[in-house]
Amino acid sequence: MEKRSESIKRRRQEKLANIKFRKIDILILIMALLGILGYHHCMHVAEHHQIVIEHQAKAQAAKMAKEKTAAVKKRAAKSVMRTPINWKESSETVPYPNLNNIKDFWVKVALLKNRTYLMSGNKVIYTMYCSGGLFHKDSNTGKMVSDTPTGTYQIQPERGQSFFNSSLNEGANYWVSWKDNGVYLFHTVPTKKDGSYNVPEAEKLGKQPASHGCIRLSIPDAKWMMQNLKVGTKVVVQND
Repeated sequence: MEKRSESIKRRRQEKLANIKFRKIDILILIMALLGILGYHHCMHVAEHHQIVIEHQAKAQAAKMAKEKTAAVKKRAAKSVMRTPINWKESSETVPYPNLNNIKDFWVKVALLKNRTYLMSGNKVIYTMYCSGGLFHKDSNTGKMVSDTPTGTYQIQPERGQSFFNSSLNEGANYWVSWKDNGVYLFHTVPTKKDGSYNVPEAEKLGKQPASHGCIRLSIPDAKWMMQNLKVGTKVVVQND
């Protein structure tokens, strides 16, 4: 009887152990399934997040491109500079400013930019294409310097309709002095001995330095400067 009882007890214990192991196996299986499902969920979330990021990046790039295009169109719409450059016409397509209505008027020359600016304080009110002096290497400093002196000057009394410099075999029309009383001038693109314009030199206007030191301007711009710049008007010449 005791042996039989022990046998029954042992079978019960084995049965309980098997049930326990089955539960553990089921639990492991459930955990594995949950892990797989969680992994796929995470991957799905990551893929969705990546799609959202890419969509936002494309939208941002499209927005920036649109804004850039709009800015370019806006600048083009606002630009009144005459293009292509024509040395026979005014640099801008709008009328010259009325200096009677301008406060703190002065003139700025940017040699490397080949531009002359009519200024009201810090504001540019009119831009002229120009060509200043040729650049050459200074033997003392080794730096490139212009034949046009830089610094702050002022409009002088000397002015006239035309001149011809026989030593340079070159002349110009509509001139006004800003340094050394007739040496450094604003004037038109250069003329020949017969009074006709030197077209190859004129075509350099606004594109490159070209003069012996004066500031070349288009014909109408030079005429306006000669007629409107008052003695004592500040002139600032810079290398920029």
